[in-house]
Amino acid sequence: YLSMNDKGLSKKEVEFYRNKYGKNEILFRKKNTIFKLFIESFSDPIIRILLIALFLKILFLFDKGDLFETIGIAISVFLASFISVISEYGSEVSFEKLSKENSNVNVKVVRNGIKCIIPIEEVVVNDIVLVESGDRVCADGNIIYGNVSIDESSISGESIEKSKNLNDFVYMGSVVCEGSCYFKVSGVGVNTFYGKIAKDIQEEPSVSPLKLKLSKLAKVISIIGYVGAFLVFVSYMINVDYGSGSFFSHLLYGITLSVAVIVMAVPEGLPMMISLVLSSNMKRLIKKNVLVKKMVGIETSGSLNILFTDKTGTLTEGNLVVEKIIDAELNDYYKYEDLVNKDIFYMSLVYNNDSFFSNGVCEGGNITDRAILNFVHSDDKSKYEILDNIKFNSKNKYSGVKTSYSDYYFYKGAFEVILENSIYYLKNDGSKRVFLEKDIMKDKLLKYTEEGYRIIGIGMGEDFSRLILIGFVLIKDNIRKEAKEGIDLIKSANIQVVMVTGDNSSTALSIAKKLGIYNEINNVCLTSEEFNKMSDEEVKKILPRLSILSRSLPFDKNRLVRLAQELDLVCGMTGDGVNDSPALKRADVGFAMGSGSDIAKEVSDIVILDNNISSIVSAILYGRTIFKSIRKFVMFQLTVNFCTVLLSIIGPFIGILSPITVIQVLWVNMVMDTFAALAFSYEPALREYMNEKPKCKNEQIINKYMLNQIIINGIYSFLLFIFFLKSPLILSLYRFDISDKYLMTAFFGLFIFIDIFNAFASRTHRINTFANLFKNKIFLIIFIFIICIQVLLIYYGGEFFRTTGLSVCEFFIMLFLASSVLVIDLIRKIILKRKKLLNGV
Repeated sequence: YLSMNDKGLSKKEVEFYRNKYGKNEILFRKKNTIFKLFIESFSDPIIRILLIALFLKILFLFDKGDLFETIGIAISVFLASFISVISEYGSEVSFEKLSKENSNVNVKVVRNGIKCIIPIEEVVVNDIVLVESGDRVCADGNIIYGNVSIDESSISGESIEKSKNLNDFVYMGSVVCEGSCYFKVSGVGVNTFYGKIAKDIQEEPSVSPLKLKLSKLAKVISIIGYVGAFLVFVSYMINVDYGSGSFFSHLLYGITLSVAVIVMAVPEGLPMMISLVLSSNMKRLIKKNVLVKKMVGIETSGSLNILFTDKTGTLTEGNLVVEKIIDAELNDYYKYEDLVNKDIFYMSLVYNNDSFFSNGVCEGGNITDRAILNFVHSDDKSKYEILDNIKFNSKNKYSGVKTSYSDYYFYKGAFEVILENSIYYLKNDGSKRVFLEKDIMKDKLLKYTEEGYRIIGIGMGEDFSRLILIGFVLIKDNIRKEAKEGIDLIKSANIQVVMVTGDNSSTALSIAKKLGIYNEINNVCLTSEEFNKMSDEEVKKILPRLSILSRSLPFDKNRLVRLAQELDLVCGMTGDGVNDSPALKRADVGFAMGSGSDIAKEVSDIVILDNNISSIVSAILYGRTIFKSIRKFVMFQLTVNFCTVLLSIIGPFIGILSPITVIQVLWVNMVMDTFAALAFSYEPALREYMNEKPKCKNEQIINKYMLNQIIINGIYSFLLFIFFLKSPLILSLYRFDISDKYLMTAFFGLFIFIDIFNAFASRTHRINTFANLFKNKIFLIIFIFIICIQVLLIYYGGEFFRTTGLSVCEFFIMLFLASSVLVIDLIRKIILKRKKLLNGV
């Protein structure tokens, strides 16, 4: 018991130590406010160009038309930023709620000589805290009474339980597996080992691959926009009638047209589309047990080249199960009821066990004890009195119990220790026999470890050095049912999988071979000791072939991530412990397990709520889908923008200045930006994407296929516009009016329907333009809605939209010409397919 001097703190002392050393809480970075996230959203490279254009439009704002267009740009910028902010803020709120639920813990302390329960954050330095089996240690400190078996894997990465006795140090975040103790707190909150790691990882993350690609796209578009603006300015200044106004007024108008071209060249809807596609996929992923904390983390998942993954709980179930028991004559028993010397086994399996059943659920003790008790299906210890207990510790590697059943102690522990100290073995008839073939038995048991089994030896005796071997318990952490398929999918996606585990090489190899992670011909397996003897350059040379790192130490993961990034690889890291946090923070995508520590979840990009590898597969698949959706939208917008810029540059030379009105332009922008962004953001996640190679970090958003479509479809659309406005044939097909209202109404319709057909062409690289269309019902609904509105505008838009009702014949001529875009695109795709260049986005 505690001494008389250990009465705990008084209320006054609690206040003093709280003021001196602080509260027992880990202060992560402050949650971003909506305003801060909104300001940060302006760092998007496309939004920056739009802001410059907006400034220029305001600077040269001289008429009503410019006012509407300026408002349109401002709305585009606001919507893009607002959607991004709301999505990311909502994600942070969800995570904060999850964190609060997980950290809602009370602890037992001694104060004023009385044991009481207080919230974890109220623990202060010099408090005396009681921890028992199953409790999580709430602060750093030294044991002043009692002894415990403790799991420090979340701190050290080592899965072996450690025995802690008087004056031994215990760490915040570790878990008591057996026993109980009182410890005196020496550090709380940020001053604990746990807290110091939390402080060290409060740094800005690296720039995501998506942002790098967008920056490059922004540079290309800005150059095109500025060149186009210059050409439009020159074109206008050459063709303008200087008799109709002063040179200065024409100069200002020319500059205004140039700014308009920059706006036309920039895909205004792209920032909003990216926000929408990330937001919509975040919501879809939560249904698959994937909580996305940082939106760009999803897209980055799709670019992974290498994934460093834990074994326990991710590839395996994380739940130890007794597969069978082997007696000393090497007979197998798959049910406890079938054992011959059942009473003797019961002494070692149940009496020498700290677990118990509560409401049908096995509680207490360590994970091994619980697995054994679940196999026996009983915790009844009423028949015999327990006379003595020997607690397990990591040095002796066994525990023992003496009961009124006999004069023997009954032991269980590491099989090699029990076997080494056994002189006899127990026969099925209850007699004992001298051991002759101990090495043969050990060889057979080692084969079981190579198959992934954990083996517990059980024996009995008055003296531990002269035991009678009773048998062995074979325990396994079964591989998850979905793990093999998940690994196969990840590997088919050309992503290298490296299993990083604290287990020994034999167990790690066994599981890696079953999952297809390791191949003896092509792959390398290293122990932590071997890994740390190698230089960085040596590791880099073998990293492409590395499959397993066994007996891994806390900071091996961080080194692996650093070296992978130095090789310009996009890397993902799974983890759940405090010791994993630096690596999770450094990785391009950190996947924290839902059952992991608060720090691991705080620094990660994505939280895998069910700890399942198949959920990581979902994140990768949706990441690839997002990038493809962005590319499809870019292709659609730039095709239309390219066509419009061409019309603005060449139009003045052939007498075409403003073929559509400002109000019509606003409607066109809504179709191109808002509605199309929403439509493309719901593109389906097709399993076939997992068969493609990851995109390089420095890969441009616009690839050769996209450039081909933008140029060919853009030029064709431009020629179609010129043909429509200047061809005598077309003029003869439409009713004559001095203001050309029928022709210009049809041109407005042509513009919109070409946009619509270009959207369908951009959806897929397949010959069948409508492939997988019904997997994106939102796309279909939106464009049906646009068609209906466009028809209404043509017939009922009136003077506001400068439209008048077309005859059925006039309408279908316009529609037929617009649909020819699909024919040209089909021919383009067929040619590319024959040349084997149909790679798509």
